[in-house]
Amino acid sequence: MIERILPSVIAAHHAFDDAVDAELFPQEAAVVAAAVAARRREFATVRRCARESLATLGIPPMPLLPGERGAPLWPRGTVGSMTHCSGYRAAAVARADEITALGIDAEPHQPLPEGVLDAISLPEERAHLSSLGADRHWDRLLFSAKESVYKTWFPLTHRWLDFHEASVSFQPAERTFIAELLVPGPRIGEDEVRRFHGRWLVDQGIVLTAIALLPARPNLRQVARLGCA
Repeated sequence: MIERILPSVIAAHHAFDDAVDAELFPQEAAVVAAAVAARRREFATVRRCARESLATLGIPPMPLLPGERGAPLWPRGTVGSMTHCSGYRAAAVARADEITALGIDAEPHQPLPEGVLDAISLPEERAHLSSLGADRHWDRLLFSAKESVYKTWFPLTHRWLDFHEASVSFQPAERTFIAELLVPGPRIGEDEVRRFHGRWLVDQGIVLTAIALLPARPNLRQVARLGCA
């Protein structure tokens, strides 16, 4: 499902549950040794999705450990992102010469708990959401989009990004969104990135958002292959 909002150069796999046994490398198992069984299964399933995605790129299985602030450590020459929520797990990866940074997020298509929207949004974002109608839980979409923004931002900057340091607006007809960075952005080549462009989808009770940044000067082959599946 996540592949529907990703460029075709990105390999992605998903699972709707943890029914299939997924083995962990010893180093990975140590990370969740003290966790409850449900967390261990979730951790293993999303890494199975990641290894299946890497295999699509011809990269053999290897441990995928959490690094700084929990961000996954991907094999050299690749970028990627993982996500999991109730009823869905997914991972997406790409070669670093084709995609510079990548962030995906999945959430249940349900309203945010009381008080969370005020905590994660700016006044202008709340006004924007109120203009979009009641056909979607836009508060949950906003939360998911900001999660994708952070997952794209952090590998480029190794800095925290607060919920209030990016302003998100949605384009419902195109199923896209724009995140305006309200702090100095990461640099790609000689350019400072001031905004992230993303896509979103609601299907089977799941909210999905994704952002994929191109290298500074994409060649014609990359541009030709950028279309979403």
